[in-house]
Order: sequence, then C-alpha cells, then structure tokens
Amino acid sequence: MERLDVFNDSNVWIASYFSDDCSCAHENNEHTLIYLCSGLLEIEERGHRTPLRTGECAFIRRDNRIRLWKHANPQHPYHSFALRFTRSFLREFYLTLDPSQIPAESRRDKTSLRILPAQRPDIRNFFESIQPCFKAETKPSEEKLKQRMAQGVHLLLETDPALYASLFDFVEPWKINILDYLNENYMYDLSMGQIAAYTGRSLATFKRDFAKVSELTPQKWILARRLEAARDLIRKGGRKISEICFDVGFRNLSHFSKLYKATYGVAPSREIIPDPQPLPEP
Repeated sequence: MERLDVFNDSNVWIASYFSDDCSCAHENNEHTLIYLCSGLLEIEERGHRTPLRTGECAFIRRDNRIRLWKHANPQHPYHSFALRFTRSFLREFYLTLDPSQIPAESRRDKTSLRILPAQRPDIRNFFESIQPCFKAETKPSEEKLKQRMAQGVHLLLETDPALYASLFDFVEPWKINILDYLNENYMYDLSMGQIAAYTGRSLATFKRDFAKVSELTPQKWILARRLEAARDLIRKGGRKISEICFDVGFRNLSHFSKLYKATYGVAPSREIIPDPQPLPEP
C-alpha cells in the first residue's frame, strides 16, 4: 500500500516520504535546497531531466517551473528534505554580511538548477541534524527556523561565491516580478512592449531584467511555457487537443503539433492515455 507523508513547517522546511513513484508540477517561487536521503529524484526543466541520487543535494533557483519525478522501490523508499529561503529572510541575512566579503564580480547564474558536489560531509551532517526536528511533536520556533536557514545559506556560499548574486538578487519593490507575471499571463497575445509596461519597466529594462532570470529570450520562454502547460493538460485527459492548443495561447493547431513533436519527440495525440477497457464478463 502506498505511503505518503509530507511534513511542511511554515513552507520553509519540507520532508517527504513516498513508498510508490509519483510526480508533480512545481512552481518554485523561493530558492530551494533539496537533499535526497533515499530513492531517486528526477528534476525536469524545459523537457530535460536531471537525476538527483541518494546523498546528493541540489539548489533550485526561484521563479521557475519544474516537474519533480520521485522514484521509490521496496528497498529504497523516496525520502527527501527541502529547505526554502524566503525573500524576507534573505533580505535580513544580507544586512548581516560584511560588505567587504561580498564578491564584487559575482554574477547571477542563468541556469535554474545547480547540483552541489556529491557526498559532502558538511551537507550530509546539516540535513541529518534537521531530521529529528521533523519527528518532534512540537514545531521549532521561528528563531530556530532562521538559524537553520542561515546554515543552509552558508553551505551554498561556501560552495560557490557566484551564488551570492543568485541568492541576493532582489527585485525592486515597484517592479512586478517578471516570471510571476508571465506564469500568470503566458496564454495571452501580448507584445513585449505590453509585458514590459505591465511589469513596470521600459522595453529595454524588461529585456535586461529578463536576461538575468532566464537564458531564453522572452518569446522562447513563453513558447516553452505554453508547450509545458499543454503537455500537462493533455496528460490529464478529458479535453480535445484543439481546445488545449488555443487555451494555452497558440493560434494554429498544425503549428502547435509541429512544435510539440519537435520539443517532446511525440505528437500531441500520442500523449493521450486511453481509457481502460472494461473487463470481459465471466
């Protein structure tokens, strides 16, 4: 029988335990550090899957959409810990840093997923020290949470000073977060000028800010997001492909089918799971 246990404390600490395989789409709105205790985790981003194995740790940058494929078997159930860094915490943490110790040449990495060096004792010890907290009957205090989050940030900064730019790249308060806006409006027929204006930017500033959060152009990002959304809807079943095509923002069914096959290797119609056939009567 399938077991599913998820412990979520303040949406900061998350422990997951599965005895059967499962997958889920995930809007990663905060920087996340995830450690795999057992099983196998595949992190899918823009159609590419990266495996995370037992004892490995990954940093997933905020403001991107991913799919997590969690694999388990009787000998190795899926068991992971995740630590999420909120913007408010990172702002507080940044103020405690010595400005002279912050790398002046640090630049934000355009990739959304970073696998940390495998089998590091400091990472393993850190997550092992967290494990008893999930078993306790009382939740840890907010101060305890912040201490653990600070330890996680130090682990990342000790891994690569370039991560300073990723962790502490705060969006100005008068600007709307670009990827938040696009995730909510990718299906609409908007020009780049309109998107820039709606997010509080000039077109030049929009393009410059977008380059900080994605290696794709805005047009290619929107196209990939539409294809991803279409794939999720097709696999859920119950709707015509033509309806899904237009709902996610495509104007031409033939063009959509061609792009879909080029991206995922199969035609949209091949993604449909047929209804189970009734068993013959005895």
